[in-house]
Amino acid sequence: MLIILLAHAIAALAAPLCVRALGRNAFYPLALVPLGCLGWVIANWGDTQQVRLAWAPSIQMNVDLRFDSLAAIMCALVLGIGALIIAYCARYFEDDEPRLGLFAAELVGFAGAMFGLVTSDNMVLLFIFWETTTVLSFLLVGHNAEQPVSRRAAIQALLVTGAGGLAMLVGIIIVGERSGSYLLSDLLAHGNPPTGAAMDVAVALLLLGALSKSAIVPLHFWLPGAMAAPTPVSAYLHAAAMVKAGVYLVARLAPVFAGNPLWHPIVLTLGVASMLLAGLRSLQVTDLKLVLAFGTVSQLGFLLVLVGIGTPEAALAGTALIVSHALFKACLFMVVGIIDHSAGTRDLRLLSGLGRRAPVLCGAAVLAALSMAGLPPMIGFVAKESALDSILRADGLADPARILLCAGVVLGSVLTVGYSARFLWGAFADKRIRDASAPWHAPGALFLAPPVVLAVASLAAGLAAGWVSDRLAPYAKTLPGELVSHLALWHGFGTPLALTMVVIALGLVLFEIRDRLGESAKPRLGNADRAYDATLRAMDNLSLRMTRATQRGSLPLSQTTILITLIVLPTVMLATGTRTGIELRLWDSPLQAVIGAIMAVMAIGATVLRNRLASVLFVGVTGYGCGVLFALHGAPDLALTQFLVETLTLVIFVLVLRAFPAEIEASRTGRFKKRRALLAILVGAVVSGLAAFAVAARSAEPIWHRIPPAAYQFGGGKNAVNVLLVDIRAWDTLGEISVLVVAATGVASLVFRSRRFGSLPRAVESPNYRPDMVTWLTAGRLLDRRYRSIVLQITTRLVFPTIMVLSVYFFFSGHNAPGGGFAGGLTAGLALVLRYLAGGRYELAEALPIEAGHLLGAGLALAAGTATSSLLLGAPPLSSAVVAITLPVLGQIKLVTALFFDFGVYLIVVGLVLDVLRSLGVRLGSELDTENVAAKGVSR
Repeated sequence: MLIILLAHAIAALAAPLCVRALGRNAFYPLALVPLGCLGWVIANWGDTQQVRLAWAPSIQMNVDLRFDSLAAIMCALVLGIGALIIAYCARYFEDDEPRLGLFAAELVGFAGAMFGLVTSDNMVLLFIFWETTTVLSFLLVGHNAEQPVSRRAAIQALLVTGAGGLAMLVGIIIVGERSGSYLLSDLLAHGNPPTGAAMDVAVALLLLGALSKSAIVPLHFWLPGAMAAPTPVSAYLHAAAMVKAGVYLVARLAPVFAGNPLWHPIVLTLGVASMLLAGLRSLQVTDLKLVLAFGTVSQLGFLLVLVGIGTPEAALAGTALIVSHALFKACLFMVVGIIDHSAGTRDLRLLSGLGRRAPVLCGAAVLAALSMAGLPPMIGFVAKESALDSILRADGLADPARILLCAGVVLGSVLTVGYSARFLWGAFADKRIRDASAPWHAPGALFLAPPVVLAVASLAAGLAAGWVSDRLAPYAKTLPGELVSHLALWHGFGTPLALTMVVIALGLVLFEIRDRLGESAKPRLGNADRAYDATLRAMDNLSLRMTRATQRGSLPLSQTTILITLIVLPTVMLATGTRTGIELRLWDSPLQAVIGAIMAVMAIGATVLRNRLASVLFVGVTGYGCGVLFALHGAPDLALTQFLVETLTLVIFVLVLRAFPAEIEASRTGRFKKRRALLAILVGAVVSGLAAFAVAARSAEPIWHRIPPAAYQFGGGKNAVNVLLVDIRAWDTLGEISVLVVAATGVASLVFRSRRFGSLPRAVESPNYRPDMVTWLTAGRLLDRRYRSIVLQITTRLVFPTIMVLSVYFFFSGHNAPGGGFAGGLTAGLALVLRYLAGGRYELAEALPIEAGHLLGAGLALAAGTATSSLLLGAPPLSSAVVAITLPVLGQIKLVTALFFDFGVYLIVVGLVLDVLRSLGVRLGSELDTENVAAKGVSR
């Protein structure tokens, strides 16, 4: 199963290159990927296979996959129909289609995500694949992004299904915590889940996610709107794959939760409502895709009813209808795509005579429509007969509920026959059209092949109903009770057959009176779409009101709000909660008191000084004092990092302060601000009090006692701090360096305001460069005389190599001694700062002629690559291994693989410093020089 997921991921990555090389014909080799994976599904049908791969066991977040009978049914549809639709794309699109390579990648990736969804045993992993399909659906529906209707449809689908997915996540967490396991297999094995109000809420939230994904009333409106997508997307996502995810989830949970008091009222009521309302709407719209879209909503309601009843007979009928619906609806969508492609329109009022001009296409559509209407000998008829019989046999429902449910399904089936006939009539019949009928050019054999294969499959499955029943029955047997029925093309005369005859007769009558129902080209159903618009407007208004109330453009006001919240909430919690006594000691040595007093004096001095640079230096002293306290407490790593960060921060402050006046305006320092002083004192007191109470509240043994031996045993290093960063808590570090990359990109974007990347100018590019001149630094002579210091250039020339060697030493020694990738990167960054201050912007390019963005990207890729590399070797992500090698000269060397992760951190820190120097140094300095020159010209 992992190989299938990996194959789709590789195919998705290679798709743009294939399309660039082969054009639209690249879809044929891409279709071989799901087709080959379908062979594995068929070969393993009937077997139960599991994959267990540890990821984060402490939070039950593991890669747990399970292939069973229900997963096999869904995988066969996802992969089989996916292969046909990908092949169909090779003739649907032209070679000049915009973003065709990206579309191919998204479609193949979607097939892999759906396979992961239906094989996920871990509910959290299922949610990840669930939201992956949501995002890919957003991209596929919005393929024609230049069209407003496509953008609206994509956003609508994303918001509705994404919101439902988030609600489902809450339900998953409740179920997982209450049941003690996040594995679906464990829930099915226990059979009796916990009960209570919390589980009722969880069931409602899980159903909300399923209803939104499967476009069930009242969350149905996004599906007709999504018909703005290309037809292959509609045929796959909205007929055979994505919308089936909600039905699959209900089918998967039915053996466990069908007895919940909320289950039947929600599932059966909304399922029948969807079947009726959408079926009626499909008799009114004039776009063939919309006829099928509303028909899909109607059929999804029918599917939800069957898989939600919770009996083996209904489950068998439900899976049969899932198969039949995927076959006939994907076929019909592809038929509409061919009609649109060949006739240039999908409006049934403008089409006439296509049955004569395209007999093969018409034959495929007739077979699929017969299956959709539930007529023999198609698989749709077999499924509908079984469905009616299972509803009549549903002993778990009260007699009135069973009668009402059966009446609703019969009425919905009448609508299905009516819009099936209307579809065939609108697409292929000879009609009297006032205007000239649409032009037609015959489709090729390769274009016709995918829908024809699906239509023939619908017929073959109906004729081989017994064989299909044997393939689907294993899932039905997982539900409580005994499976006493089976699928068959002929069960003899009985109530289901009589109801079917009534359905067909009334459906044909409904088709005859279709004109009385009215026609509408707008894909609206009731007020749902308008309710969606009203909800968005209300949320926008609420957001604007909150923004006006909390963000008034005043930085002091925003800071005051944050700080008052920091004061009030912890104080109230401490005053009302349980507290323990605290014991404080002022210091461990008098030297700490002296350093603390110096820091306090510097902090107070920073508030009264008017010179900005002096204030920054005073603040820097407090930072260096904190580093000294770290060193006195036996934390050299923290002290080293604090010193390096403080130094770099001072440099950045100095670079930024060039754009400000040297002195703070007298109007801002005229009087003592009592309120701000009081606020500062209260914040300091609250933070100190919280720290004291937090330390006093500890009742268990501190974890730091276990960290040093664990660092050496599991991480292979004696420096516990560095092993924590690159091994034990490497996930935290990966998140932090990702934030660093985002911050660097944000700073550069704010300063450059245009293109993010760009190389620094080299010295040879300067018009004043002379190759024959001899200088201490390559670009030293290019610096303005006012800022040139020969002493600084000589010092830099001598010290720079030493600092870089020290940086490398910190990097390699960090696993067992103070240092590491972060400290080494900061040291190298300070060396670059020195070169910039001594030689200017040209010297910075000579020191490191590499684009900062490349360093950031390479570092992040290297750090993230260590997570996946260990995963590919069968170990948890970011696992470390110790490799001992013996070299001829150096002797025995112990190499820890976490070093590669640390090197990624090193590159990111160096790239961050280089980016800051480029933006706040070079770019800001150039803008200030330009402004100064302009100011001098005006003054003259």
